[in-house]
Amino acid sequence: MKTLTASESAAAPANDDAATAKALSPVLPRNDASTGADAVDYLVHAATAQWTGGLSPESLALAFADWLQHLAASPGKRFELASKAFGDGSRFVRMVSTPHATWEPWFMIKPQPGDNRFSGPDWALPAFNVMAQAFLLGEQWWHSAVSGLHGVSKGNAAIVDFVIRQYVDTVAPSNFAVCNPEVLRRMMETGGGNFVSGWHNCLEDCRNLFGVQPSEPTHFMVGKDIAVTRGKVVYRNELIELIQYAPVTTDVCPDPVLIVPAWIMKYYILDLSPENSLVRFLVERGFTVFMISWRNPGPADRDLGLDDYRKLGVDAAINVINQLVPERPIHATGYCLGGTLLAIAAARLQKERPGCLRSVTLLAAQVDFTKAGELTLFINESQVAFLEDMMWQRGVLEAAQMAGAFRLLRSNDMIWSRLVRDYLIGERAAPSDLMSWNADATRMPYRMHSEYLRKLFLENDLAEGRYFVDGQPIALSDLRAPMFVVGTLRDHVAPWHSVHKIHLLAEADIEFVLASGGHNAGIVAPPLEEGRSYQLLDKKADGPYVGPDEWLQRAAHREGSWWLEWVRFLTSHSDAWVPAQPSLHAPQGGPPLDDAPGLYVLQR
Repeated sequence: MKTLTASESAAAPANDDAATAKALSPVLPRNDASTGADAVDYLVHAATAQWTGGLSPESLALAFADWLQHLAASPGKRFELASKAFGDGSRFVRMVSTPHATWEPWFMIKPQPGDNRFSGPDWALPAFNVMAQAFLLGEQWWHSAVSGLHGVSKGNAAIVDFVIRQYVDTVAPSNFAVCNPEVLRRMMETGGGNFVSGWHNCLEDCRNLFGVQPSEPTHFMVGKDIAVTRGKVVYRNELIELIQYAPVTTDVCPDPVLIVPAWIMKYYILDLSPENSLVRFLVERGFTVFMISWRNPGPADRDLGLDDYRKLGVDAAINVINQLVPERPIHATGYCLGGTLLAIAAARLQKERPGCLRSVTLLAAQVDFTKAGELTLFINESQVAFLEDMMWQRGVLEAAQMAGAFRLLRSNDMIWSRLVRDYLIGERAAPSDLMSWNADATRMPYRMHSEYLRKLFLENDLAEGRYFVDGQPIALSDLRAPMFVVGTLRDHVAPWHSVHKIHLLAEADIEFVLASGGHNAGIVAPPLEEGRSYQLLDKKADGPYVGPDEWLQRAAHREGSWWLEWVRFLTSHSDAWVPAQPSLHAPQGGPPLDDAPGLYVLQR
């Protein structure tokens, strides 16, 4: 593996005009027999994607056709829906007509747990409460119209339910100034100044949308406010920089920790501001930590595949660590997509280099995608083919495209509540390190993203033994090193029931943790932050399987951060501490290439 010099690395992220032109030339993705007609189809689909947000119109049309045809052929279901509408309406009118003295808020329906649109005390006032309940009853009716219809495929029913919910959410009374008591109260307090502030916020967002950056950045700066743990870039290739963090204790754990983050975002979610940095937490407790920082790919990287990420990423990092910390097994850790890739690499290493890994930690990472949550709504044959055609023209999936899909999964929290707060109430949320990281997305190479969606999400090859590396199938049953696996309770990207499936696949001792919070906030869980909790239950390799529902009943509930449990796990699977090395260096004793956080993390 070639290691780039500092001067070469500075030029590596930039693509010259020739390379860019080559990348944008018609490279047909399916097979060599593709024709000019195929190219026309790809271009048409790519143009269509600009108007649909990357959603396949054919996929939506098929789902709605499935639902509507079965609904038309089900008079019993239609009668049930009509009866529900009449019954709910009649009861609602009777309750609204009662004297004011007997009024009780939420007399018919309450918001679902996690729905914070109507959580303020003013929503209990009669006029606003009536509007909120009327909306919730309508929302419930539409959900009933989609659910339980015999003959409709589960996937199509979920798509229809999701799309209808998006449209219904647009007319929620919380989204309109005249219907939202919090907006009206703010208007009275400020004399309408909230709308002036909201207008300025809207103009600022429009300027940012068109590339006009504010004169004074309000977000956290990489290398200044976040990603500031001291370290050196000890290795660089065309896809990764490998950062080694400087020790701060006299003695350190002899077994290094390698962290493989997801490449969908920048690595520093695990090295945010000092008080929220998992890396800093480990280093202060005597661990030698290495971190992969992925390069943000451009159109010229369209042909980078999932196996390139394994070879140039995980395998390259392990080879370098073996040179820097010789004869010591590695505590390998993967977050989100990085955990999936690590599981693939670890299963292969178990066959080729048993004992290379001391332990494997998976943080909110899936290896079986049969229950991958609402994200699977965007992943069927029609949708994947549509995305492939769109990416074929661009060479990458743009960061905004991916971010938009994730926002739709939590539209109430990520879209509507933000619009109300920013533009109607006229207040910005206080900037945070996690929000700044969340806005720092990366692009996905065409080939890698297509392979990931098809082989893992769509066909579930990894869990079912059909995923091949160098011509040999990968079996997750080859995972034998002790495992520490973390799921998060409110994860919309990697639902914890899906993460829990590792119990069915790996033949290893597993400590499984279910942390409070979501996909990101549940992983960033510093011990000093209040309100954290988790559940923990371990399973021996030869122990009986415990399903997720039973696991939830049996697992011990503990207050605090799971980070402390992980340190205990790493320590229990490590040898005695040794003196820290005085300085950091590249392989063969060469000087480090750069200070952390390196160059790749700064790419846009």
